[in-house]
Amino acid sequence: MAKLVTIFGGSGFVGRQVARLMAQAGWRVRIAVRRPDEAIFTRTYGVVGQVHPVFCNIRDEASVRAALSGADAAVNCVNILSPEGKSTFDAVFETGAELIARLSAEMGVARLVHISGLGIDPQSKSRYVAAKSRGEAAVLAARPDAVILRPSVIFGPDDNFYNRFAGLTNKGPFMPVLGGKTRMQPVYVEDVARAAVMGATGEAAPGIYELGGPDVLTMREIAQQVVRSTARRKILLPMPGFLARIGATLLDGVQFITGGLFRNSLLSRDQLALLSQDNVTTPGTRGFKELGIQPVSPGAVIDDYLWRFRPSGQFNAMNRSAKNLRRP
Repeated sequence: MAKLVTIFGGSGFVGRQVARLMAQAGWRVRIAVRRPDEAIFTRTYGVVGQVHPVFCNIRDEASVRAALSGADAAVNCVNILSPEGKSTFDAVFETGAELIARLSAEMGVARLVHISGLGIDPQSKSRYVAAKSRGEAAVLAARPDAVILRPSVIFGPDDNFYNRFAGLTNKGPFMPVLGGKTRMQPVYVEDVARAAVMGATGEAAPGIYELGGPDVLTMREIAQQVVRSTARRKILLPMPGFLARIGATLLDGVQFITGGLFRNSLLSRDQLALLSQDNVTTPGTRGFKELGIQPVSPGAVIDDYLWRFRPSGQFNAMNRSAKNLRRP
């Protein structure tokens, strides 16, 4: 019988790519998610019965244990961008990650891949980064043989990075840019998924891998990429830090006062803290080179999914060309 991998968060942005590649490699794939009915689409990644979504709440030991039952490998792809109810940064990134690692060791799961993030620092001003840091430490304490992946900001269809920038391009002549000099090393979602598959199949040695794309870009350069890709004319407007802090504080305050009825999806103080620090790989650390993966740059991919933000969508190039035609 084919080997079984359990992918926690297997229907998410990164998890679905890991699931697809694992199915292509011939593995049976168990998608462990809170809403399995919404993960039915993952069944199409393999033959009938090869990919199976199941319920799992990583804060609950019984459901994590059930999800790991009989698994040969496990991949933790669970990620949240902002706290929601009981799914806080601490609960998801620390408590949940520790539970998966501890039970995988106890139940004899041969390999564990944990997706963390660059810039690990338990003392970070960002609650997101601090919680991920503590979670990574907890995973390594329970599973010193784990493969830890630390990607920079991840891009690809349905990402929450380039798409978010592109969503600002049709709102007036100006485009605000926060942390314009902050450096990022955007990494393609499929490259991260390939690294996770190598960890799950045993092709990658245990340890920490920092994953960054081939281009180191400032936030301003990323905004310029988006403007070019969306064929928009924009004046990039640097936003002063104090104005951003005031706006983020007000938005967070409204979310708190309304008890979450209003969700601050624009800019939180935590996201502002993230934008204040570089997110690039550390020289001398293991990464794509050691995995034998040639990472893809954003410029080779973003046009394939940012076209919908162009003035004429997929017909933008056609319309531009038609304007050059001379009437007889």
